[in-house]
Amino acid sequence: MPETDRDKWESQLEAVRAAFTAAAPLAAAEAKALDDIRVRFLGRKGELTELLKLLKDFPIAEKRELGPKAQQTKEHFEAAIARRQAELEETLLQSKLSGQKIDVSLPSYREPRGQLHPLTLVMDEMTRILTLMGFSLAQGPHVETEHHNFEALNIPKHHPARDMLDTFYLKDAPGVLRTHTSPVQIRVMEKQKPPLRIICPGRVFRHEEVDASHSSVFHQIEGLAVDKEVSFADLKGTLDFFLKELFGPKTQTRYRPSYFPFTEPSTEVDVRCLFCSGAGCPACKRSGWMEILGAGVVNPNVLKAVDLDPAQWSGFAFGVGVERVAMLRLGVNDMRLFYENDQRFLVQFDENFA
Repeated sequence: MPETDRDKWESQLEAVRAAFTAAAPLAAAEAKALDDIRVRFLGRKGELTELLKLLKDFPIAEKRELGPKAQQTKEHFEAAIARRQAELEETLLQSKLSGQKIDVSLPSYREPRGQLHPLTLVMDEMTRILTLMGFSLAQGPHVETEHHNFEALNIPKHHPARDMLDTFYLKDAPGVLRTHTSPVQIRVMEKQKPPLRIICPGRVFRHEEVDASHSSVFHQIEGLAVDKEVSFADLKGTLDFFLKELFGPKTQTRYRPSYFPFTEPSTEVDVRCLFCSGAGCPACKRSGWMEILGAGVVNPNVLKAVDLDPAQWSGFAFGVGVERVAMLRLGVNDMRLFYENDQRFLVQFDENFA
């Protein structure tokens, strides 16, 4: 029986399969040899590619029979080449790894991560406690008018108390660098009627000689509560709770009479020394107590300055230095360390400092 075109095509397909097996792609020792085999059989002019092109000349019925055979052969070739290519790549990778001295199983190197400044951490903690106690946050400008910084707080011109604040006066413009955050309280009371409970954290400025316990730039948090029938007892209960949350439930407090123009009566609040527990040490000057803040009942003149009737409204105010609290909380004996930006000092503290 004479050989038909179909028989001839099938014979050629078998010959291509045999040639592919003889070429041994699974034994190719390198990627270049494997790629040569791929081009020989599956390239644009490859042996199997040329054979597949001949299918267009067959009748439809024969195409339907021969097409799947050709496709199966092509898929077999591609799978064999892909499998060997993966093996060669894995072998190459292992060879590179074995020649390196890096232990890839070790944890990766992590770049240093920034962290909050210790003063920011302490201020955030104090703010968190006070806001949980019902105080709202209020802020104001660093450059203040003399009215807000002094007069409205019952500190008129030529008042001796102005000498206590060592003010920075601006040379080319009216105003001063605020000496405390109390002006924020005035600004709030001018716009918002009682009842109100606010805290005013921020930076303040005083012309003081810099030493281990003083700075010309430092931070305060001041609090104000105004309502009907607010008394010194409310102030005492608020501060006792705040200080115990800040320093621990066993914190002991002491209230000493003092003088501030914007409060009457006024007090300075001490806590039992956190370093010696009251036994006496250099940190507390052998007294067993450490001054922590000033406070008092709002002076009626301050209420009048913001058009509030002292017969109807009363309040209390307090102010605490953030640096002083930070020194106690973190065991730092020199305030200047907070501002020298020495990384050896700053990296000791992070968000888990509490």
